[in-house]
Amino acid sequence: MPTKRKSRGRSKGGKGSSGFVQCVGCGAMVPRDKAKKVTKRVSMVDYALMKELRQKGAYIASPITTKYYCVSCAVHRGVVKVRAKSERHTRPRKRRRR
Repeated sequence: MPTKRKSRGRSKGGKGSSGFVQCVGCGAMVPRDKAKKVTKRVSMVDYALMKELRQKGAYIASPITTKYYCVSCAVHRGVVKVRAKSERHTRPRKRRRR
């Protein structure tokens, strides 16, 4: 039977089973290597106050939050886009941060 993707939608290769994580959107248990991971810095202080404190020389920590989404929730929330059939076999280029 033919497979839709060479990787079968996972990034584990041949290493056996991987751990599970819980989807933030629907609560489903998803294999860690199949889930879509979103990391984001969260500011505890609002922007105007942070700007003033930085001018005074204060260091403001911003913790990093990590969320895992199953494929269907990631598509629904716009984390991952549905690509055309001709584009599916190529990896999208990641934006470089400066």
